[in-house]
Amino acid sequence: MTTRQLTMAQALILYLSKQYVSRDGVENPFFAGVWGIFGHGNVAGIGQALQQYRDKIRYYQSRNEQAQVHTSVAYAKHKNRMQTFACTSSIGPGATNMVTGAALATINRIPVLLLPGDIFAERIQAPVLQQLESEHSQDISVNDCFKPVSRYWDRIYRPEQLITALPEAMRVLTSPADTGAVTLALPQDTQTEAFDYPAEMFEKRVWIIPRNRPDLDLVKEAANWIRAARKPLIVAGGGVHYSEAHEVLARFVDKTGIPVGETQAGKGSLHYQNPLNLGAIGTTGTHGANIMAREADLVIGIGTRYSDFTTASKTAFQNPDVRFININVMEFDAYKHAALPLVGDAKATLEELETHLGDYQTNDAYRRRAGEFNQEWDAEVQRIYHLEHEPLLSQGEVIGVVNMQSRPEDVVLCAAGSLPGDLHKLWRTHDPRGYHLEYGYSCMGYEIAGGMGVKMADPEREVYVTVGDGSFLMMNSEIVTMVQEGIKVNIIVLDNHGFASIGGLSESVGSGGFGTEYRERSDDQLTGETLPIDFAKNCASLGAYVITAKNRQELSDALEEAKHIQGRPVCIVTETDRNQRVGGYESWWDVAVAEVSDEEDVQQSRQDYEEQKNQERYFF
Repeated sequence: MTTRQLTMAQALILYLSKQYVSRDGVENPFFAGVWGIFGHGNVAGIGQALQQYRDKIRYYQSRNEQAQVHTSVAYAKHKNRMQTFACTSSIGPGATNMVTGAALATINRIPVLLLPGDIFAERIQAPVLQQLESEHSQDISVNDCFKPVSRYWDRIYRPEQLITALPEAMRVLTSPADTGAVTLALPQDTQTEAFDYPAEMFEKRVWIIPRNRPDLDLVKEAANWIRAARKPLIVAGGGVHYSEAHEVLARFVDKTGIPVGETQAGKGSLHYQNPLNLGAIGTTGTHGANIMAREADLVIGIGTRYSDFTTASKTAFQNPDVRFININVMEFDAYKHAALPLVGDAKATLEELETHLGDYQTNDAYRRRAGEFNQEWDAEVQRIYHLEHEPLLSQGEVIGVVNMQSRPEDVVLCAAGSLPGDLHKLWRTHDPRGYHLEYGYSCMGYEIAGGMGVKMADPEREVYVTVGDGSFLMMNSEIVTMVQEGIKVNIIVLDNHGFASIGGLSESVGSGGFGTEYRERSDDQLTGETLPIDFAKNCASLGAYVITAKNRQELSDALEEAKHIQGRPVCIVTETDRNQRVGGYESWWDVAVAEVSDEEDVQQSRQDYEEQKNQERYFF
């Protein structure tokens, strides 16, 4: 057997550079590069290997280990999981900074490879700087924190363990069903140890991404269920995007007349003007989508995991005879709600289902009703876009101005706060890749790093990051990385003086917004003047091109000015009214309220809560 003597780190990096994926005959490298911050736990191992093989795989320097994972996830999400990054860190805090990113990747089913440095495998130096000690075991480090948030986890104690660990890591990363964060903990001494690796390990390998198909008998039974339904409804989730099933779905919907409600991950599955697109569904859904969900006698879930926002905390589907058909690559999701499970690729499964439905169509009145809901909601969006709220802009107006002045192919991105709910309802999607929400983990701080990832994945599109002041303050460091790399992202910072989303939620549970505004302390309470935070100066200090907009016209002018800036991030800072929100429509979200309290508002909120709680349904 021909061998190559390499350090463990060199073998790892060289192996990553040779991994490719292919689906439908389209082939590309799986790793677009490696993000990292070096420290004593990885600089002499992974760091040296990245320098040695810099002509084979690109290294990118981040400013925060959590942020580099967010960037990688956003990149992979926009690439429909067909390409991603690896992320390396030192030991200790550098490693645990990535745990949040790992959880986000796994919850959203997005592939990312994490390579945290670890303590010495030989142990004689212990305790080393940043090592967690345990009196119960010496076989433990902070990297054990990654176990519950990783789809695959391993610690490489000996260099030859890579031979079996790396194929398993790639199997999980490229699996449509099992993908998520993969963590390989790398002891710093093992990274530098040499081994004679099989030369064939470093030959090009192409991993085929399959389009798995469901059981034929179940497909036929699903067709029978659809033909028997009078009020069927499709719930389109992220699986529509990852499968690239948009055209097939549009054809299926047009042929059958079955209307569609979109989850956060599934938004953009259909063009917003498609008359059978009811728009957002669930807690942050539209009037029509939630009414038709409540009445549906058959729900066809496509690539959705039925989060509590999608099901309105199990209150969305109230028809006593409702049944579920779930199309999903993941068996775990396909069986939810006691559904008829069609375990397979969304595109392939829809194509097979279509052939077994023949000339089935919903009746004209049902199709027409969906079209009316589509038009009614678009009129409501138009109204909110042009509120001309004074003296401060409403959040809906900001969304409207950005939507109207961006191109159809451009991307809006968000993750947390009150913005995701408003975007879900209000953003008019023209392009399947034009709406990017991280709402599985809804992680504050994802927005700016994620915007950079999307721009790297698709440089020809303009990316519009919408971020509240709370998320901005949690993580804005990657503005510096964009400056370093010459990456242009438009960042719209909405200054509403605190946590507006949780402020509204606090009011709804009877707590009056306590502790959610950015105010000076007065009489031991945060009730003084709003804090004098200058977000424009903050952005400028990080190297961004900055524009301040105080009203609708200035925001419009700022967006036009931003279109002419290239090679650096643009931050547009605007103050908005935290109390002007887009309301809920025919929906609810289960957030538990204190069962006993001295506060009358809390008592009333608990009474309302118990009434809503009675509407929750369980499916067996």
